[in-house]
Amino acid sequence: MIELRTPAQIEQMRPAGRFVADVITALAEKADVGVNLLELDELAHAMIRERGAESCYIDYHPSFGASPFGKVLCTSVNDAVLHGLPHDYVLQDGDLLSVDFAAKVDGWVADSALSVVVGTPRPEDLALIEVTGRALEAGIDQARSGRRLGDISAAIGEVARAAGLGVNLQFGGHGVGRTMHGEPHVPNDGRAGRGLKLRPGLVIAIEPWFLHTTDEIYTDADGWTLRSKDGSRGAHMEHTVAITIDGPIVLTERS
Repeated sequence: MIELRTPAQIEQMRPAGRFVADVITALAEKADVGVNLLELDELAHAMIRERGAESCYIDYHPSFGASPFGKVLCTSVNDAVLHGLPHDYVLQDGDLLSVDFAAKVDGWVADSALSVVVGTPRPEDLALIEVTGRALEAGIDQARSGRRLGDISAAIGEVARAAGLGVNLQFGGHGVGRTMHGEPHVPNDGRAGRGLKLRPGLVIAIEPWFLHTTDEIYTDADGWTLRSKDGSRGAHMEHTVAITIDGPIVLTERS
């Protein structure tokens, strides 16, 4: 069921968005050559405890997960692009790291993701991150009352195709509210003018993710981490966005 939030409820979601943005910023600053992925998870866990927030991940066990996730953060490195399960891995020079984090504050959820390069960057990785960020911005720009869900999807897909990238439709954006994942599903490609009519009060996570040279993925032996089938690297960007009569509000905007 698709739920619409009142203006007052959207205001109540702002603390969750601010907290998630702060955690993502702290993780990006902490990520460096020699840092273990488990240290990043520990940092996020400590910030959750300090804020009195609630993890959306640690007990998460959807049908596609092999077991409860068990960590509070997704860390996807290089050919991993989504649902990266933090493990005993020390970041190396040139690694492309995507962090994805969702938490509940005062009963409301926010969800966000960011990709960064650790140490010496490869130009092609920076370009992929830039394209993914532009796709996110294009999707957010279409998140306006009176437009259609397909307008968001088409805007994301257009940026990807213009850069020569394929688009995987298995995983995309989603509704956000009292829980992390709700209706509607927000694909990363689609047809403009089609689908659900966007109305004030709809809150969604918009999250483009792309791989360098494929759109095919497989699940790692850990039962969670999604990797590219050809070993190429991926980037992932996400914001929680509220649709209002005055335009989109990015609840997880980082300062």
